[in-house]
Amino acid sequence: MDLFNQTDEIQNLLPKNGTVHNHGFVFSNLESDKFYDLFLHSIAWENDETIMYGKRIVTNRKIAWYGENTSSYIHPKITKKVSPFTKDLIEVKKKIEAITGETYNSCLLNLYHNGSEGISWHSDGEAYFKPNGAIASVTFGAERKFAFKHKDTKEVVSLILHHGSLLVMKNETQLYWLHSIPPTKKVHRPRISLTFRTIV
Repeated sequence: MDLFNQTDEIQNLLPKNGTVHNHGFVFSNLESDKFYDLFLHSIAWENDETIMYGKRIVTNRKIAWYGENTSSYIHPKITKKVSPFTKDLIEVKKKIEAITGETYNSCLLNLYHNGSEGISWHSDGEAYFKPNGAIASVTFGAERKFAFKHKDTKEVVSLILHHGSLLVMKNETQLYWLHSIPPTKKVHRPRISLTFRTIV
């Protein structure tokens, strides 16, 4: 099931076992262009790392962690240092909090240089995240497909994330659904995602 650019009303995109709201465009083109350029050039980007089958894997995709609590923590199986929120991240965070009615104390930023870089099926259910807490994902830059797959039924729901758009996952979504950004040969521009979360 494909769901594209549903901005007229906020409805749950998942048929069961979780809640995903596509808020559509929440930043103007001018605002989105500004934040895209700011974050592309000012964020302390690092290659993402993880441990798979006992080996350290380094991805081309880059990430950065920012938040209110700047102590180190594990993600996933790798110690990461959290940098303090910048004024630009705080500006985006305040707007997202006003829209979603949620509060967030951290942000994982992802930089996909082009369509060859994606992220495989996974769920964000780490123990240090607020249980069933909201994760708000803001897109700046290239449009990319975002897909969900139910862990039991294997049903797939997908949509396109646009420049300046907001997607929110909450409730039992991470327990029952995987999500991914599939690679594509059609995208040649970078995409930056800001995923606001609550760490406990």
